[in-house]
Amino acid sequence: MATKTSIEWTESTWNPVTGCTKISTGCKHCYAERMAKRLQAMGHPNYVDGFNAVRYHYNALDVPRKWKSPQMIFVNSMSDLFHNDVPAQFIDEVFFTMKETPIHTFQVLTKRAGRLEKLAKRFDWSPNIWMGVTVETADHVDRIDHLRNVPATVRFLSLEPLLGPLPNLNLDGINWVIVGGESGPGARPMKSEWVEDLRDQCLKANVPFFFKQWGGVQKKKAGRLLDDRTWDDMPEQNLK
Repeated sequence: MATKTSIEWTESTWNPVTGCTKISTGCKHCYAERMAKRLQAMGHPNYVDGFNAVRYHYNALDVPRKWKSPQMIFVNSMSDLFHNDVPAQFIDEVFFTMKETPIHTFQVLTKRAGRLEKLAKRFDWSPNIWMGVTVETADHVDRIDHLRNVPATVRFLSLEPLLGPLPNLNLDGINWVIVGGESGPGARPMKSEWVEDLRDQCLKANVPFFFKQWGGVQKKKAGRLLDDRTWDDMPEQNLK
């Protein structure tokens, strides 16, 4: 239910919700789907129904309370907290846990930005709750507008897998941008000029920029250097 992770921009994952359904082109080669199938084959109790069955786990709600040292926690790496099949009352419980464990920083990420905005006013957005949306192509930049209306202290973008150029983004009210290429089987290519343009947009807007990876079938081989350096900026350096 909670585990250390190799994801570059966080430290641990916490999955009070498991399972999901595909909503846009970025979901085509979902890593969580591949992982869920493995966990199902291994007999993990949270994945007995596979990936397409969305399940919420009350027995996972207290997990962050058991972690005594501060953690940067990616919430629902194996799902989407704002999936329509997750009751608003359960999302309330997740937010209550996050508020009650201020030693941790929680990074929530969704593609269902419309539902996020609709429900946002019912939650207590304590400063340790960061809220982000995924934008993979220009067809989905409207998710950023929904995010901008959410009263989180930190609002961030995950532009991963980046599948096309995103010119002239409106970064007003955005505190952090993560960019990364798709990885794993069937990975679609990412052009360097797309990444460079986003980096330059962030520098101009004074928004911290984090370059996660070039991606590819063998992502470690491709690495994560951009212009001969790593870009690991984090939002606490530049809260608006």
